[in-house]
Amino acid sequence: MTKPRPELTGQAEDYLKAIYELERGDAPAGTNALAERLGIAAASVSGMLQRLARLGLVKTERYRGSRLTEPGRAVALQLIRRHRIIESYLVTRLGFAWDDVHHEAEQLEHAASPELIERMAKVLGNPTADPHGAPIPTAEGRVDERRFESIAALEPGAGARVARMSDRDPKLLRYLAGRGIRPGARIRIEAKEPFDGPIVLTVGRERQTLAPGAAANVWVEPDASVSAAAPKSRARGGTPKRRASGNSR
Repeated sequence: MTKPRPELTGQAEDYLKAIYELERGDAPAGTNALAERLGIAAASVSGMLQRLARLGLVKTERYRGSRLTEPGRAVALQLIRRHRIIESYLVTRLGFAWDDVHHEAEQLEHAASPELIERMAKVLGNPTADPHGAPIPTAEGRVDERRFESIAALEPGAGARVARMSDRDPKLLRYLAGRGIRPGARIRIEAKEPFDGPIVLTVGRERQTLAPGAAANVWVEPDASVSAAAPKSRARGGTPKRRASGNSR
């Protein structure tokens, strides 16, 4: 069973989750970054941060932004656990598409009781990752926080396995699915066009092209088992050009 969490509004919980996600980038959550993440005016951020600081959930430093305290981190991880278990349940048990669950989970995560979440998790077999590959924190607040490179950071010739991708944009998820890019997919970078041009890669046995902006939102882990042989099929959008000598990043 999970420990009782502080009585917080859904908005306050969203702040804690946003700070946690921004901290994953190794920087305190600044006012502007939080406002952008939450889709609100920067002027309204300071008041909530002061309230969370009084509750002992965040620490703020002038000109340096905010960081979660241990209690604040615990609340954020429980919210993330609820969100990702709900996404998993919607996809696995209710037949929702993987690009259709982020908004639903955002609404339900604040209303779901700890008991409901734990029953969902049990029914699902206590999954360790959501449909987009994101790690699900345990009920005790442990989470896999390994860092991965994005597809955009890989050099031509590199082989990798897709670990996870951002779930915030349904259009992005549909775009990736159309190219066979899902958690577990094995890829090989064939070429990177210069000046932010498309990335040519093999996904399974098929050649595809991927926009750099999309590639930056897909995280992978090295996989030396990916075949070095180039497939015979043509890349979506035309025959790939000869490998470029430049790197778009």
